[in-house]
Amino acid sequence: MAGGRAGRVKARAIALICLAQVLVLSLWFSGTAAGPGLAEAAGRPGSGFLALLTSAVQAGFVCGTLASAALTLPDRLDPRRLFAGAALLGAVANAAILLLPAEAIILARFVTGVALAGVYPVGMKLAAGWAGQGGAGQGGAGRGDMGLVVGLLVGGLVLGSASPHLVNGLGGLDWRLTLASASLAALAGAALILGVRLGPGHAAAPPFRPQAALQLWRNRGARLATLGYLGHMWELYAMWSWVGLYLAASFAAWRGTPGVVAAEASLATFAVIAIGAPGSVLAGIWADRVGRVRVTVAAMAVSGGCCLLAGLAFGLHPVLTTTLCLVWGLAVVADSAQFSASVAEQSEPGLTGTMLTLQTSLGFALTLVTIHLMPPLLALAGWGGAFAVLAIGPALGCLAMLRLGRPRG
Repeated sequence: MAGGRAGRVKARAIALICLAQVLVLSLWFSGTAAGPGLAEAAGRPGSGFLALLTSAVQAGFVCGTLASAALTLPDRLDPRRLFAGAALLGAVANAAILLLPAEAIILARFVTGVALAGVYPVGMKLAAGWAGQGGAGQGGAGRGDMGLVVGLLVGGLVLGSASPHLVNGLGGLDWRLTLASASLAALAGAALILGVRLGPGHAAAPPFRPQAALQLWRNRGARLATLGYLGHMWELYAMWSWVGLYLAASFAAWRGTPGVVAAEASLATFAVIAIGAPGSVLAGIWADRVGRVRVTVAAMAVSGGCCLLAGLAFGLHPVLTTTLCLVWGLAVVADSAQFSASVAEQSEPGLTGTMLTLQTSLGFALTLVTIHLMPPLLALAGWGGAFAVLAIGPALGCLAMLRLGRPRG
């Protein structure tokens, strides 16, 4: 009975954390959905302003996570209050866009990104506190359900990332309604997280040490898992950012005329990104059974192969091109949670939040490079060459994770 009650308490806590995180992260996703309408209303049509909207929130997130990790905030503060306070800040910054002039909108998106630094990695810390305890064994296999728990959170993030493409494919919403709804959702998420109990794996933080964040590199397991994560992130967000344009161009090339493919490509892009949500959960279950190294290496090998095949698939029948991209979308994010789970298992218990925050910060900083690297690569080498460069990341990530699975000595 006690075990059953404990299981229900755990399930409720994880469900609340997942729901609260998805609600608050709608602040991030809303920028993509509202971007075109917002740019037109601000008198800044064109891709340049839209790119700034995306880059500003990414840059804010990177700055926020770096500061949070340096100060070990996720471990020194009550993570529920940090999460709720960050959600409140993000909701206000996002809603302010409705009143701000065009010159201040980019700053508001940057502040939103800073706020989200207190949400995504802190949510993973809260979830990790409820995961089955026990260090990672050889091959990165935990003795609990860490992979599944973190996989559920990442699955929610994936669905949120895909949702703007569904909205646009179905005709879109008024950008003001999109922004206002996201702020209200963030407020609801802040209220929900305050009702979450801390899990049995939550540990008090050690005394503040300015150099504590450096443990991510001093700890061999955490270092190799982070290097694997960086290889994964080199590919992930560039693929997510550009696969929609790739599909639209490919569909148009197959038809032999530019045609009207925007809605068709948006719906296909939604499917390609959203399929990663169940993939993250299934990969988490698998990783808890057979090891994180096997799962991450398999996923990166498949996604890297898709990078290399994307050029050959360009201009084929839309069913064939979309099928390849669906496999790619499944593999490209299936391993994401397992890098975080590895770091959580390898870290000192009282510094789990700091390690996850720093790992996330480094990964998202790298995405700023690859997202903006794609346009010159496309101009120079076309879709095949540009996506082939992305394959470098998963290839190096595989090497790092294989080293993690190799016993020392």
